[in-house]
Parts: sequence; structure tokens; C-alpha cells
Amino acid sequence: MTVGDEPNPPVPATWSAPGRVNLIGEHTDYNDGFVLPIAIPLTTTCTARTRCDGIVRVASRQYPERSAEVPVRDLAGEWETVPGWARYPLGVVAELRRRGHRAAGLDLGLDSTVPVGAGLSSSAALCCSVAVAVRDLCAPDIGDRELIDIAHTAENDYAGVPTGVLDHAASILCTAGHALYLDVRRFRQVTADTAEGTGYEQIPFDLDRFGLRLLVVDTGHGHRLADGGYARRRAECAAAAAALGVESLRDIGSTEELARLADVVLRRRAHHVVTENARVCAVADLLRGGADPREIGPLLTAGHVSLRDDFAVSVPVLDAVVDAAVSAGAHGARMVGGGFGGSVIALVDAAAAEETAEAVRDRLSREGFPVPRIFGVVAAQGAGRAG
Repeated sequence: MTVGDEPNPPVPATWSAPGRVNLIGEHTDYNDGFVLPIAIPLTTTCTARTRCDGIVRVASRQYPERSAEVPVRDLAGEWETVPGWARYPLGVVAELRRRGHRAAGLDLGLDSTVPVGAGLSSSAALCCSVAVAVRDLCAPDIGDRELIDIAHTAENDYAGVPTGVLDHAASILCTAGHALYLDVRRFRQVTADTAEGTGYEQIPFDLDRFGLRLLVVDTGHGHRLADGGYARRRAECAAAAAALGVESLRDIGSTEELARLADVVLRRRAHHVVTENARVCAVADLLRGGADPREIGPLLTAGHVSLRDDFAVSVPVLDAVVDAAVSAGAHGARMVGGGFGGSVIALVDAAAAEETAEAVRDRLSREGFPVPRIFGVVAAQGAGRAG
């Protein structure tokens, strides 16, 4: 019997998970460091229902000709015929089952407003929307921590993209009006929220109160983390930590210790991670203390310079956007995401937002780059039932 033959087929419901922008803290999560993301009001939705024939069917409005149907029993096998995009949602179901959780047949219909390749975590939003849907339908006892790990593992091991845990934690844990201060090492060590701590903290982030706006400039220069640059940076960070005799670069307390690295490339990669961790903590301290968010602007721009010069993951179009925004009066600007393309964020006075956006468009036009998509974002709610 197929789902269409059932006398009373289950009524589908919808779950959503947001993309994110990272205020500060790029390439620190897989180094056991600190990050400070917000969820954004761009989401991936998963309309789901169970089915009784043991088939998992995934379909996407963005890839209408590339749906996939796989028997649940085959999810642990080879996936040569599975379209690339479908490995993310199917990976979530496969990993959930691998851990011993019940998941039978499913219909999963995906749609998204998170642009692909923009550095706004479209893939994490996809995995997390499926994860919360399948959790609620099939395994409601799974907690948020395990759900984050399932979504993260799906992207790493099934889709083959070696991301850190930042994106999935942000998509699930972020709350409206707040930035998520995440201590990745502590978060991994704590198996449940306890009196000793959670590994994360919700820090108020209300730009309207201060007459500010956070602009996102999607350059249209898409990045593909599976292409190798991101994995090379991870490997370089691991090599730097090994050469310094520490578990991870999180354990390096000052840049002076980096003089022990003979390899200049590894020294630069480590220098970014050490200084970026310090910038995350400084921004969090300012926001936690109720400071005017304009004060974090120079730290954002310094983060971009470090990503450009030490970590070498920026590209000319991102540098042009940052320079144009700051020259137009932005309090700070930086690339976001894994790099090699994607988006820039700019912290601007609300009254000057359109003027800044126009300055960016003019600069990119003069330099022959495509017209960017520019929009404002607020700190939005994390994943959950949408309807």
C-alpha cells in the first residue's frame, strides 16, 4: 500500500529552520572556539508526513526534477543514484536511524528562502528543518543537543561537507531578539543543560533600540564548501595545533605562542583563529553589558581583515563590499560564512541604510561585479513547528 492508497492518510504539517549570519567568529567552531551568530528571517520549510510503505521520498521546490525515493532499509547503503541536494535530508533520516531511533516511511517536501551559496547556511537550514520534522513525527524524545549533532553529522558524513557545528546550533538554538554566544568546546562537553552550564548563552541584540540596522549584501558570488578550500583550512588548523602540541587552537592563549610555528602559512591560519576568538569574547562582553552596538563595529571590520589576510578566504568582491560600506559610514563590515564568496554584513545607522546600500551597488557596478541583493535582517527565532 502506498501513502496515496491509505483510507486516512496522515495530514502533512510544516516545520521551519532559519539560516543565520554570524556577527563574529568565523572558522573558530571546528577549532573548539567561540562564535556569536543570529538566526535570520529567511527559512527552509519541511512539509512532512509519515507513510506506511517504508519509502522516504524527498522533493524540493528548488530542484523540482531531482526528487528522490529511497526505501528506509536502504538508507545505510550506497547512495550513488541519490541527487546531491537530497543527501542532506536523507542523511538526517539515515543518521537518526543509525542511532537507534524509529523512523519509518516519510514524505518530505522542502522549500526555502535562504539563498544557496550566500554564506547564510542554507544547507544547515535544510538539515535542521528536516531534523525537527522527523524528530516530532517519529522520535519526540530526542533533545536539541542530539538533534544538532544529527543534523551536523548528516551534512558532514552523508553530504560530504566538513562544516563545524556553528550553523546547526544557530538554526536550532537561536531565539528572537538575541545573539547566540556559543562556547563550542563547552557545548560538546556538556551532554545536557545543567546547573554547571549549557555551553551557550542568549545575549540581547536589539538594533532598533539604538537606531541601527544590520544589512546583508549577497554578492551572488556563490561558494561551495565541498570544493576543497574549506577542508584545506580545517587541515591547516589541525596541523598548526599539532605542531604547537595542543588539542586545538582554542588552547592557545596569546599570539606570542605562535612564534613557535616555523611554517608561515600555519602561523597565519592560527593567528586568525586566536585573534578571532578574542574578538568574539570582546563583542559578547560589550553586548552583554548593554553597550551601544556601534562599539562592536571596529571588531567586525578587524575580523574581515583577518579573514582576508591571515586566513585567505575572502575574494575581491567581498573586499570591495566591505570597503564601500565602511567608506559610506558603516560602523563595521565583514564577510560571513566559510568564505571564497557569499555575503557581507554591515552594521549601519538605520537612517543611512539605503545610502550605504547604494554606495555598495555603485562600487560593484564600477568594478564590473553583478548587482548584489541587499536586505536588512533581525535576530529571528530558531527551528520549530510552523503549521
